[in-house]
Amino acid sequence: MTLVQDRVGFDAARRAMIDSQLRVSGVNDPAILTAFAALPREDYVPDAARAIAYIDRAVPLGDGTVLAPALTHGQMLTAAVPVADDHVLVIGKPGTYLGALAAQLAARVTVAAPDGDWTAAAPYSLVLIDGAIEVAPAGLAAVLADQGRVVTGLIERGVARLAIGRRAAGELVFTRLGEADFAPLPEFAAKKSWSF
Repeated sequence: MTLVQDRVGFDAARRAMIDSQLRVSGVNDPAILTAFAALPREDYVPDAARAIAYIDRAVPLGDGTVLAPALTHGQMLTAAVPVADDHVLVIGKPGTYLGALAAQLAARVTVAAPDGDWTAAAPYSLVLIDGAIEVAPAGLAAVLADQGRVVTGLIERGVARLAIGRRAAGELVFTRLGEADFAPLPEFAAKKSWSF
C-alpha cells in the first residue's frame, strides 16, 4: 500500500468514526466535529496499532496506557463546552490526542502528566482529565479559576461515569452525567483500606 492509499484509507476511517461513532451518540457540536476531522488519530498510536486507530474502543499504546475511544473524548468535550478563550489543562499522557483536540478549540492548552506539576500556568478555566479517577487530584481545586470546570471519568463502586466538577467552598463537587468508557488512572485511585 502506498502512502497516498494509506492516507486515503485513514481519511475515510476518520469520516466513518465521526458519522458512525460520534454523531449517532450525541456528539454533534460543529466545532468539536471539525476538531476530530482535522486530527489524524493514527498519529497518536504506535505504528503497530495504526490499523485499529479508529475502532470504537480504547487502543493500547504499548506502555500500559490506552488511547480512549473517540466517543469518550467527544462526550468529554461536549460536556466541557470549550470556548476559544478557555485556558485548558489536560491531565494525561503528555502529547495526548485529547490535548491536541482541545488545542483545536481553545487558544491556550497545557498538557501535563498525572504526576506532573500543573500549578505553573494556573488558573485554568477548564481541566480535562484523560481517564477515570476515584479521588480528585490533590490541589486541583486550587488551580481552577472562578467558574472553571473539570471534566473527567469518575469511578464509583467500580463503574466509570462521565462527570463535570466545579469548585464549591474550596472543594470540587462533581455532577455525574452518565456511564462512559474511561480507563482508570492509577495515580488518582483511592487508597486501599480494610473493612470488616
